[in-house]
Amino acid sequence: MAHARFDDGSGPPAFRWPKKSSAEAEAFGRSRGGFSTKVHALVDALGNPLTFILTPGQAGDGPQAESLLAFCGGEKQKAAVEAVLADKGYDSSDLARHIEFEFEAEPVIPSRTNATHPREIDRELYKDRNKIERFIGRVKHYRRVATRYDKTARNYMAFLHVASIMTLLL
Repeated sequence: MAHARFDDGSGPPAFRWPKKSSAEAEAFGRSRGGFSTKVHALVDALGNPLTFILTPGQAGDGPQAESLLAFCGGEKQKAAVEAVLADKGYDSSDLARHIEFEFEAEPVIPSRTNATHPREIDRELYKDRNKIERFIGRVKHYRRVATRYDKTARNYMAFLHVASIMTLLL
């Protein structure tokens, strides 16, 4: 004999399955082009990847900088950091102070065009920032990274690591 609450005919179910995840948790976000994901990467001086962070497409770059730099948290790693190079999206005076005092390194981050007190940077040193751009370009040769067909952030991050390994081996 069936329970009465399941035999009442039409109507809503007695319970709903909980949502497995949300778009925010899976690093999907709306931007001008539709759903997208931002990949924030930290590379060493040779352009070899150290760590990645995924955020929704509408998230800002600046708040992710300290999380990326936390990867270099050990005293040995902090001593090895001489300069931190980033693009204008990571520009903030708090981040520059964090780099100067925590890592005792030079922040090579150009100021935004509307900055009231623009920061002077070493242009020759800033040219080395192309190593991260070249790395991201090589990783995007893998269609699965460039198009983000993966439904979960975990699977996308896993293949991002596989693509990074493949670029290091080539």
